[in-house]
Amino acid sequence: MNKRTLRVLEYYKIIEQLTSFATCPAGKRMCERLKPSTDIIEIERSQTETGDALTRVYQHGSISFSGVYPIGEAMKRVAVGAALSIPELLDIAKLLNVAKNARQYGEKSSESTIAVTGGHGRGEKDSDGMDEGTESSKTDSLTGYFESLMPLEHLAREINRCILSEDEIADDASSELKDIRRSMKVINGKVHDALSKLVSNQDNQAKLQDALVTMRNGRYCIPVKAEYKGQFPGMVHDQSATGSTIFIEPMSVVNLNNELKELAAKEAVEIEKILARLSEQVALSRESLLSNVEILTKLDFIFAKASYAKSYNGTCPEFNEDRVIEIKQGRHPLLEKHSVVPVDIRLGEDFTMLIITGPNTGGKTVSLKTLGLFTLMGQSGLHIPAFQGSKLSVFRDVFADIGDEQSIEQSLSTFSSHMTNIVYIMKHADKDTLVLFDELGGGTDPVEGSALAISILSDLHNRDIRCMSTTHYSELKTFAMTTEGIENACCEFDVETLSPTYHLLIGIPGKSNAFAIAKKLGMSDSVIENAKSQIDSSALDMEGLLADLEKSKRTIEKEQEEIEANKAEIEKLKARLSSKNEHIEQRKQDILRNAREEAREILEEAKAFADASIRRYNNWEKATGSDLTKEMEKEREALRGKLKNVNSKLEDKVPKRSSNHKASDFHLGDAVHVISMNVDGTVRSLPNAKGEITVQMGILQSTVKITDVEIIKEEKKQSKQQKTAAYRASVNKSRNIKPEINLLGMTVDEAISELDKYLDDACLSHLNQVRVVHGKGTGALRKGVHEYLKRQPYVKSFRLGEFGEGDAGVTIVEL
Repeated sequence: MNKRTLRVLEYYKIIEQLTSFATCPAGKRMCERLKPSTDIIEIERSQTETGDALTRVYQHGSISFSGVYPIGEAMKRVAVGAALSIPELLDIAKLLNVAKNARQYGEKSSESTIAVTGGHGRGEKDSDGMDEGTESSKTDSLTGYFESLMPLEHLAREINRCILSEDEIADDASSELKDIRRSMKVINGKVHDALSKLVSNQDNQAKLQDALVTMRNGRYCIPVKAEYKGQFPGMVHDQSATGSTIFIEPMSVVNLNNELKELAAKEAVEIEKILARLSEQVALSRESLLSNVEILTKLDFIFAKASYAKSYNGTCPEFNEDRVIEIKQGRHPLLEKHSVVPVDIRLGEDFTMLIITGPNTGGKTVSLKTLGLFTLMGQSGLHIPAFQGSKLSVFRDVFADIGDEQSIEQSLSTFSSHMTNIVYIMKHADKDTLVLFDELGGGTDPVEGSALAISILSDLHNRDIRCMSTTHYSELKTFAMTTEGIENACCEFDVETLSPTYHLLIGIPGKSNAFAIAKKLGMSDSVIENAKSQIDSSALDMEGLLADLEKSKRTIEKEQEEIEANKAEIEKLKARLSSKNEHIEQRKQDILRNAREEAREILEEAKAFADASIRRYNNWEKATGSDLTKEMEKEREALRGKLKNVNSKLEDKVPKRSSNHKASDFHLGDAVHVISMNVDGTVRSLPNAKGEITVQMGILQSTVKITDVEIIKEEKKQSKQQKTAAYRASVNKSRNIKPEINLLGMTVDEAISELDKYLDDACLSHLNQVRVVHGKGTGALRKGVHEYLKRQPYVKSFRLGEFGEGDAGVTIVEL
């Protein structure tokens, strides 16, 4: 990638932010050297590593590599037998501690991956019953790094046992050192005792400058006044600046101090031996230590990319070599993520060149930089701040001409500077590069500038180069509209608020909105009309056409969203209906099967009983006796009872209903329902003494008991005109009403009022089911809606939405 593009697209600012997430010096240097790659295999491997690290960060938090220090020089010295210093050995111990923690972090993440996969049951069992899916899920692209770490715990323990800090070696580092320090402690005690006795003597108080023991040149001394120095035999080691104090080592402790000096020398020699011994152990593990540094540096770099991606909710883009770009809800990574407006950018599939027009400060350049920066970030192995499923292509190089490149030193104007860069781009660009132009052809005469811009874009288009350009020239809008493979786009602008919305609208050329803005700011109508008269009528017609086109596209997009929502709802209803039909059919088959089985058992039982009875009758025909008639009558009674029992089993069990009406409730002409016949009729005679009335049921007239008759409440008859009006209203409602009402943002009272009117319309439109969107929130609105629905007689039932219907944020109402 050329350095100028990296600079103008502010790639180095991305690198600065990335570097701040690395925790060790070597990791930070690796981040600083990161450059975009052009090898798709390397790019995808790097993206996979970033994604796997991000997954681990979300599951187990971040990991620090702050104890990893450069040990290259130290390893060179131990390779030739040199001893390491205490700080160098401590750095190695810290390195091994980081390796140990990283190894444990990697093992914990792998165990979690296995548990999660096992819980979801995604594994496929092979023919031997082994779960291959779980086996493959044990590892990711980082597992090899973690498993290659060698904590060398024995070496780390030994260094930490022997070295307490940069200034202190432990007494237990060796038995010889322990003996030396024990002897030093004993002699120190003797020296202090002798000097303390000398200092505390009352006769010496006036002769000493201070009643204390001090040290000079590594030997214990007492501060004696200069005039009394002859009264303290010993060695003079120092005197004060004024000469009034002489620091004397009394003769009584000279030998003891000499012994301390000897022991101190032995201590230094023994410490050198200990450091040499530890250095030998380090030398034996030299290759492992260097490998640990390399792996930990690489992991620090990878986890820095993951932590950076987490900071802006980055996702892994899908890469291709077909030069197709599709950015979904992309956010410029250097802008405040809470205020930046996401943009959708497409290039390379339906069209190979995108020309963005519109007013200044509308977001054109931001969209341009977003595309370029996403390409650089993606090819560097960094996730991009966009929606999942965004696509990027691998480009050999990215060329960008953005910003004011005026150079005083080189005597170049703005136009000349841009043209110099564009000439370079035209020479080096090919179909495997991405070209970005900001205000192409600007800085010169508009007529010549627009003509030059069209010529440049035509050349790039003929060479099948992916290109995105911003411009103010209306000629380029016409060029894009009339050239196949080139598409217009604009950044939306709200004239009412005089502010851009920063939404990128592909397929619609932008308007300058100069007249609308001037009028909004108070410019007189006469001036604006005069200005319009200076413009060619075809240009004004073009602006009007653009406005109508923009309005139409918004309307179509909104209707398309509604259509998609309705189609999704229809598919859900079809799936639910199909499921219900299957259930009903299965239930029907079960009922029929059970009924046939029960009927077969009844018939078999009746046949067996009949066969037995026939045999007994045959026997009675052969026999004689006075009791024969009685026995035969008894058998007939048994047969009648059995037959009655069989018939009762085969009958439909219909619950008996009866009317509670009194005789006085009936009047001539009343509409009634005859329960036993299940038909409606009209009363033709009043109840008689037996409680019977005559009912006309079509052409049939019958006398029935009043307990078998229910009175039907007569409905008010509508005139033909009223029925026609109701029918028209119903048809109109059916045509316009939607199967969903949105109550979000309303109070309970407002929502109930809207819902009441909506349900009335739904009933008139013969809707069987509607969807009420009330959101989750505190639950107050949902509770109010449910309380209202309970009281409505035309509501058959209601329930909360299922998964895919909106969950607890919606209520499904059956009417």
